[in-house]
Amino acid sequence: MEAKEIVTTVELLKDYEFVVKFDIDNVSELIVDEPPPLGRSAGPNASRVLSAAVGSCLSASLLFCMRKAKVEVNKLKTVVRTSLARNREGYWRVSRINVKIEPEINAKDVSGFKRCLEVFERYCVVTQSVREGIDVKVEVEQ
Repeated sequence: MEAKEIVTTVELLKDYEFVVKFDIDNVSELIVDEPPPLGRSAGPNASRVLSAAVGSCLSASLLFCMRKAKVEVNKLKTVVRTSLARNREGYWRVSRINVKIEPEINAKDVSGFKRCLEVFERYCVVTQSVREGIDVKVEVEQ
């Protein structure tokens, strides 16, 4: 089985504000922060970054399929609504992610579009991984 690795570095700036650096050239760093009262909302928090990852992955997967199917895409907007709820132990968890993708396509391309609707989710790495559950191993170096 082929495997790839992505390396992302998260470094504390101050308070609850972190700078996220990616392992690709010419990509801007991302500031993440917790909302008040912990942080100042200087950037999105982890739940919002997860929402963005799911939404952008699904959008890119659908767009890729439509372009391969020669579906003319005029616009594409995705709204992700992420719900947070406390689990049985009282900790906040992402409980649901609802994604609404609003493509604007040429009316003559409906058959290619319908085929894409059947398959595009299978190609979204992030959404399918989240749905199946991800093995996360945590190590704290001392």
